[in-house]
Amino acid sequence: MTYCVGLCLKDGLVFLSDTRTNAGVDQIGTFRKMALFQKDQNRFFALMSAGNLAVSQAVKEILLQGQLFNGLNLWNVQSTHDAAVVIGEAVKQVYERGHKALEKAGLEFNCNFIFGGQIKGERPRLFNIYSAGNFIEATPETCYFQIGESKYGKPILDRVITFDTPLNLATKCALISMDSTLKSNISVGLPLDLLVYEKNSLKASKLVTIDDANPYFEMIHKLWGEKLRAAFNAIIEPSWNNAGRGPSITAPTKKMGPVPIHKGVKKSFPASKPSKKGVTKKATTKTKSQ
Repeated sequence: MTYCVGLCLKDGLVFLSDTRTNAGVDQIGTFRKMALFQKDQNRFFALMSAGNLAVSQAVKEILLQGQLFNGLNLWNVQSTHDAAVVIGEAVKQVYERGHKALEKAGLEFNCNFIFGGQIKGERPRLFNIYSAGNFIEATPETCYFQIGESKYGKPILDRVITFDTPLNLATKCALISMDSTLKSNISVGLPLDLLVYEKNSLKASKLVTIDDANPYFEMIHKLWGEKLRAAFNAIIEPSWNNAGRGPSITAPTKKMGPVPIHKGVKKSFPASKPSKKGVTKKATTKTKSQ
């Protein structure tokens, strides 16, 4: 599996991906999920992938070779949106070439991409590209995308990230998001690839690979756990019947009453009357003949 997160902010872009792949508990591998494309200080793109590794590698190879789709590839498109269209077309080509063999083997055609960057003269942009080749673009209201194991790292992003978040703060948040995912899911693992793209730079000025010896990420891992426990312990425990220090947890709700408790009803049944001979009488029923 994998976890990748991309953020599109006022001052630029942040990309973060892990490098673990697995096809079972004894088939663990390390493969880069991030690929960078740069040309003549005119354009800079980053691509991160999740899903079937063979599919994503095939798509990446088509892009690297510069195959044309309606006369366009990543090296000659005039907008980042058109570059996302090219990636979608590459995904469709790989699907047409291999989906029947995958289905025959009982496998799904599965791939997802986060793609972003900037062409000189336009703003930085970020896209989430699906396995059907279609895509959506990040907006100031929804300024980040996740692919892969997204659920563990999402809460911190939702609470912290806005379009106006500074790049350094966003970088810290992305790393905490990744650390939370690493803690809870063994299918995501180090090393990590981190790119912080500054608007209008058109180059990878802040690019680093992070492993378990990285001092900043080690500090993030240690402090985030400690701060979470401290915040948890600082919250007052629930008060029952106003017996504690905090607000009562038993305050009545506005829409619903308490949960009903159903108690068993004891029923007494009369004892069977014995016959004169001391034998219990049995009920008999008469039926009509047919």
